[in-house]
Amino acid sequence: MKGAQLFVKALEAEGVERIFGVPGEENLDFVEALRDSSIRLIVTRHEQAAGFMAATWGRLTGEAGVALSTLGPGATNLVTAAAYAQLGAMPMMMITGQKPIREHKQGLFQLVDVVDMMQPLTKYTRQIVSAPTIPARVREAFRRAEEERPGAVHLELPEDIARDSVEEAILLPTEYARRPAPDEAALVQAAEAITGARHPILMIGAAANRQRTTVALRAFIDKLGIPFFTTQMGKGVIDEDHPLWLGNAALSDGDFVHRAIDAADVIVNVGHDVVEKPPFFMRKGRRTVIHINFSSAEVDAVYFPQIEVVGDIAHTVERLTDALQPQEHWNFSFFDRVRNAFHKQLEEHARDQRFPMHPVRIVDDTRRFMPDDGVLCLDNGMYKIWYARYYRAREPNTVLLDNALATMGAGLPSAMAAKMVYPERKVLAICGDGGFMMNAQELETCVRLKLDLVILLLRDDAYGMIRWKQAEMGYDDYGMVFGNPDFVAFAEAHGARGHRPGSADEFLPTLERAFNAGGVHLIDLTIDYSDNHRILNEDIPRLSAAV
Repeated sequence: MKGAQLFVKALEAEGVERIFGVPGEENLDFVEALRDSSIRLIVTRHEQAAGFMAATWGRLTGEAGVALSTLGPGATNLVTAAAYAQLGAMPMMMITGQKPIREHKQGLFQLVDVVDMMQPLTKYTRQIVSAPTIPARVREAFRRAEEERPGAVHLELPEDIARDSVEEAILLPTEYARRPAPDEAALVQAAEAITGARHPILMIGAAANRQRTTVALRAFIDKLGIPFFTTQMGKGVIDEDHPLWLGNAALSDGDFVHRAIDAADVIVNVGHDVVEKPPFFMRKGRRTVIHINFSSAEVDAVYFPQIEVVGDIAHTVERLTDALQPQEHWNFSFFDRVRNAFHKQLEEHARDQRFPMHPVRIVDDTRRFMPDDGVLCLDNGMYKIWYARYYRAREPNTVLLDNALATMGAGLPSAMAAKMVYPERKVLAICGDGGFMMNAQELETCVRLKLDLVILLLRDDAYGMIRWKQAEMGYDDYGMVFGNPDFVAFAEAHGARGHRPGSADEFLPTLERAFNAGGVHLIDLTIDYSDNHRILNEDIPRLSAAV
C-alpha cells in the first residue's frame, strides 16, 4: 500500500470518524485514501474553521479531533486553531501536506517550515520522513494529544512519503493507561487543612469538566456542604441551580463571588488551569490554597498554591470525600449573605422591555428556552461575560466558551462540531457580528451538511468588548465601529433561514420557531450594550461591597 493509505489505516485504528479540512495538491494521495476508508472528510471553507471544529470535537469526546490542510498558506491558517486547542486543553491532531522532501522542482514556492512554526503551539510536531514509521508517529501523536493536560499535535506528510510503497504494515494498538493516584501524604495534608478551616470554599475550573469528576464533586459538595463557584470554563460541572452555588468568576474583581473569596481561609482549587487567570489574588499567610489537578501547578505571580494534590482529579475528590466530615466550626453564614445578594442582583433586567435588547433579557430568554442538555457555543465578545455570569448551566460542557486563547471566530465552527457530536441535542451558536464575520463562510458548510443549527447573532455594529474596555480606561470612543451586511439576506443567500426580531417580546418565540423548524437558522438580534459600564463596573462592585 501507499504511505497515505497506511496513514489512514493508522487513523482508523485510533477510532477517527471524521476529518475536518481543506484539501490541497500536496495531500491528494491522502484524500484518495480517505475516499476508500471509514473516515468521513468534512470539507470546510477555511482551515481555521476546520481546526476549531476538530478542537471542539476533542473537547467534547476526549478523543483527538483531526484537521487537515495543505502546505504553506493552508498550514499557516491552522495556527490560530492550534493555539486555541493548546491553550484550551483540547485534544486535536493537525495533518499538513508538504512538497516532496527527496526531490522537488518548485524552489521555495509556498515553502514554510511548518514543523518549526508549530513547535511553540503544540505538544508534539514531526515531519514524517519514512513511510514505515507512520504507525508509530500516529500512535505517539494521539497519545500526546489525549493525555492530561490535552492539547494540539501536528504531523507533516510530505508528498513523496505519501506515495511511497510500504510492503508490510504493522499498526500499533492503542494502549490501556490509567492516570496516577494522588499521593497519600498530600491527601492527608489537604484533608487536615480543610478540616481545620473556618470558611472553606471550593473553586471548580476547566479540567474538572470530565464526567467522573462531576459525579465525584457532587458527592463531595452534598456530603460536606461547602459552597462553590466556577471559572468560566468550569461552568456546568455542578448544576448552577444548586443551593450552594456562589456564582461564576466572569469578572476579574469586584463581584459578589470575590467577597466570598476574600472571606475564605481555605480555597480548594479543583481543576484550575493558570491559562484562566485565578479570580483572586494570592495573599500569603491569610489563606491556604489547595491545588487539585492532573498535573502540578504552573506557578505564577498570581498563583502559588501551598498544598498540591497531583493525580486523577475524580479519584482525589473521592478520597477527600471519604476522609472528611462536616465540621461544627465551619461557618458559611457570610457566604449565605453573599449568595442571597447575588441571586437578587441576577434578576435585575431579566424582563427588560427595551429594544435593542438588554443583555440580561437575552440571557434569561435563552435559559428559558434551552433544555438542560442544550449546548451553547459562544464566540468571543462582550456577550460572553453576560452569559458566563448570568446563564445557569445545568450540565457539564453545555456552555462552550473560550477563556484561554479567547479568540474571535470560533463560535460557529464550535457549534457545528458540537452538533455532530450531539445530533440529538439542541445546539445554539452565539456570536457577535465581529466574530461571526471572521468565519461567516462556514454558513455554507452548515447548509451543505444539513445540520439542525441555530445561530444567534448579537449585533451592535462594533467591536463591543474592546469598546467597553476603551471606555473603562477613560479613552474616547474611537476605531471600534464598522458596517454590516443584511444578515437575513446573507443567511438566505447561503440557503439558510434568516430572522430579525423587532421587539424584545419577539425574540423568544423566534428562537422557538427556528429550532422547531429544523435546518440552519440565523437570528439577527440587535443588542443594547449601553449598560456595560454602569452594571459591570459600578453597580456590581457597589452592591457586592455592601454585603
